[in-house]
Amino acid sequence: MRTNFYLYIFLTALCFAACKKEDDNVFKQSPDERINEVLSTYSTTLTSAEYGWKGLVYPSAISAVPFSFYFKFDTANRVQMYSDWDSSTLSVMQESSYRLKALQQPCLLFDTYNYIHILCDPDAGINGGYYGGGLLSDFEFILDGMSTDGDTIKLTGRLHGSKAVLVKATSKEAQDYYDRKRNWDFDYSSRFLTYFKKLHTGKGDYDIYINQQYKSIKIVNANVKFSAGYYFTPTGVAFDKPFTDAGETINGFEDVSWSEDNQLMTLKVNGRVVTINSDKKPYIVDSTAGSRWYNAAINAADYYYSDAGIHVDGQDDYYNFKSISGFEYLLYYPNFQSSGYDFNGIMENSYYGPAFKAKFSTSGITTFTYGGTWYTIPDYSSTTISNIVTKFTESTGYYFVQTSDYNTYDMVNVKDARSWISWQLF
Repeated sequence: MRTNFYLYIFLTALCFAACKKEDDNVFKQSPDERINEVLSTYSTTLTSAEYGWKGLVYPSAISAVPFSFYFKFDTANRVQMYSDWDSSTLSVMQESSYRLKALQQPCLLFDTYNYIHILCDPDAGINGGYYGGGLLSDFEFILDGMSTDGDTIKLTGRLHGSKAVLVKATSKEAQDYYDRKRNWDFDYSSRFLTYFKKLHTGKGDYDIYINQQYKSIKIVNANVKFSAGYYFTPTGVAFDKPFTDAGETINGFEDVSWSEDNQLMTLKVNGRVVTINSDKKPYIVDSTAGSRWYNAAINAADYYYSDAGIHVDGQDDYYNFKSISGFEYLLYYPNFQSSGYDFNGIMENSYYGPAFKAKFSTSGITTFTYGGTWYTIPDYSSTTISNIVTKFTESTGYYFVQTSDYNTYDMVNVKDARSWISWQLF
């Protein structure tokens, strides 16, 4: 019995020893040596890029919206950068520190405040995001992989999971940044007096929708429906994915120029001049957008709001809602209190406003019928409420345009497309 027991112990020990020997042979390096080798490879790749790197960061709060960066990493753990956050960050080079570090995975850390931190600043007043979280972006990134040629590096934020990608820049791209070239004329698209705009490339004619808040673009005609994020470059804007139609691929617009007098924007596509002009009707009407707008609020048991008021003839808040003491926003609450009437109210210290019934046609036009008022209208707002009723009940009605995947819609008057409201589900 004892002999068998000792034999069992001996064989068990021999088995473990054999397993250990086999395990030891799986890797010739220790875990620390392996991860240090990975970090060294990334470090060499980042710092040896002669012309630096273009970067795109997609904050988790608005994951379809790209923010553009340029980085030049050196071997002393310093990085120079530009960003398309605003005209200053695109033209003023900022230098700060960075580190490559093993934190269970190989990581790239931007460890002093710089343009990257603007997106994740917890002060919502800085970036328009959430208090305490900003746009839910990151300044510490897991190095998620590198292309075989070393030209592209993928990253994922450690805290919020925001996505980012680095692509090696060309000599011209780097020089454009350091020469402080900048072209912000694409932002003048908000100065078109009509809501609808047409893109003419010489190979195709399209409706073009530009959402500056979410940095997105839609290009539509009877044959194609394209949407992408866009970001600013020193010479114009680039799309975060290519648009292909009529045998041509378009990656963005360069040499953008705006003419206020002519209500015309000229741009270059693949080296040739194209134009964007105003129009009062789109080529393609989204026939179900109005009902989708309405039903999204019904299904959520919620309402839409617009803190910008009503845009008319190039002027935001045309009816001067913001002059009302305590004004917060204009709201639209479908089937308010299950009454069969909608509540189009002004929210201030109290709320009040007209009652409407909305009707949706198969042609994509929505009309509103006045049905009285909700609550007591204060004397100081009587003119404002009258203006709302007059505008909403225009006999020609309204188009609706879905402007993002975040329950945002624009309501555009059919009469001349020079009046619109931008709605956001509360």
